[in-house]
Order: sequence, then C-alpha cells, then structure tokens
Amino acid sequence: MDALTYRPATEADIPAIAALMARAIDRLQDAFLTPAQVVASRAVMGLDTQLIADRTYFVVHDSDGALVGCGGWSRRATLYGGDHSVSLRDAALLDPATDAARIRAMYTDPDRARRGIGRLILSLCETAARDAGYARAEMMATLTGEPLYRACGYEPIERIATPGDVPVPMVRMGKRLG
Repeated sequence: MDALTYRPATEADIPAIAALMARAIDRLQDAFLTPAQVVASRAVMGLDTQLIADRTYFVVHDSDGALVGCGGWSRRATLYGGDHSVSLRDAALLDPATDAARIRAMYTDPDRARRGIGRLILSLCETAARDAGYARAEMMATLTGEPLYRACGYEPIERIATPGDVPVPMVRMGKRLG
C-alpha cells in the first residue's frame, strides 16, 4: 500500500473533495441502492464547508499526491448533509459533557476502497473528538459505510429513510470513544 499522508482540509481542497465525493457516491453505492436511490442520495450527501472552516475535516493523499479520501468530525448539531442540504443543517454547538461528536462526510476514492483509508480517517476523527472532550461519537451512515463502521465498533441506533420521492435508507450509528 502507498504511504498515506493527511492534513486538515482547506478551501483550496474543495474542488478536489467535491470530485472525489461525486465519484464515490456514483460508484460505491450501487451494490446497496437502486439507481434512483443513488441519484436521490446526492440531495443529502456532500460537503459541509463548515467542517473546513472549523478545521475538523481531513484530506488523505497517496504517495503521488492524489486525493484518496476525506472525512471529518464536528462539534455542531448537524448530523449529516452538505451545504446544499439547508433543511438538515444546525450550526448549534454541542456540549461534550452531554452530546456525541458527529462523524461527517467520509468518502474514499472508489479505486482505493477497502484499503484502510476509511479506517485512517475514522481514527483521526475519533482521536480529535476525544481530545476535544467528547466521550461518544455518532454518524448517519450510508448502507455502503455501515460494514466499516460496524467493524470499527459503531452500533446501529436507528434506521431511517430520507424524505422525498425516492427515499434513501440510512443508519444512525454510535460508539463510545474509549
């Protein structure tokens, strides 16, 4: 496996992140969703640039400098959704003493899936959230991501379907940050 490097994302990374997300949404979900659900999922998936502004979003590059993964965590109430998902957004700050940090917007290049990139990003997020005082983390997982999150100790809390003409199944998951 290539040597991977990571760092907090910056605004300059947004075009590359958006391109990676589009590829991942289109190619990694087809084993779990119908074509119509993949299209519908774009309405609730994507980058929340607040994560970049908060410096809680990471990018991972391979040894050639190619972006191979991204993801982050948040101390804000929004559980999922991108900038375009206005109805899902809530910028209220969470209380680490009582609330769970949010794991957000994790994507891996489809050509590099299942090679440890997602685990690396998840580990970075969990460590940062724990260092910020959070004892738990939660996420809204896609069916594509659920196996990884289960393998990393996350447990389902509830299953939902997104609103709209073509509901997309998702799973709210949580974990204690040891």
